[in-house]
Amino acid sequence: MTDENERAVQAAIDGEMRLLDPEVRASSSRVLELLDPEFTEIGASGRWWNMDSVLSVTGDGSVTPESPVKVSEMTGVVLAPGLVHLTFFTDHKGRRARRSSLWRLTETGWRMYFHQGTLTD
Repeated sequence: MTDENERAVQAAIDGEMRLLDPEVRASSSRVLELLDPEFTEIGASGRWWNMDSVLSVTGDGSVTPESPVKVSEMTGVVLAPGLVHLTFFTDHKGRRARRSSLWRLTETGWRMYFHQGTLTD
C-alpha cells in the first residue's frame, strides 16, 4: 500500500472511531462533521437510515463511557482515489455486528458516505 493510500485508510479509521466515541455521538454538530450530506445506512436492525434519522437519535445515551462500543478487526482498502472501504466488528452490550463503511474525501475532509451493519454471533 502506498503512503497516500495508508493515509487515506487511516483518515477513514480515525473518522469511524470518532463516530463511535460516546462524546461525539452525543453531539449533533460533531456527528454532522463526519457524515456525508448524502449519507445512508442499513442498520443491523435492517432499518434504513439517512442523515435526518441518524441525527434524531444522536445523544440518546445508548453509547456511554461506561458502555462503549468495542471494535475489533478493523481493516481498510482504497477502492479509488478519495474512496475508502472499512470492514470491522463491533460489540455493544453483547450485541455483535459485522460492519462495513464507505468513506469519501470531500472539500471538508473525510466523511462517511454509507454504512451497513449485520448482526452476527
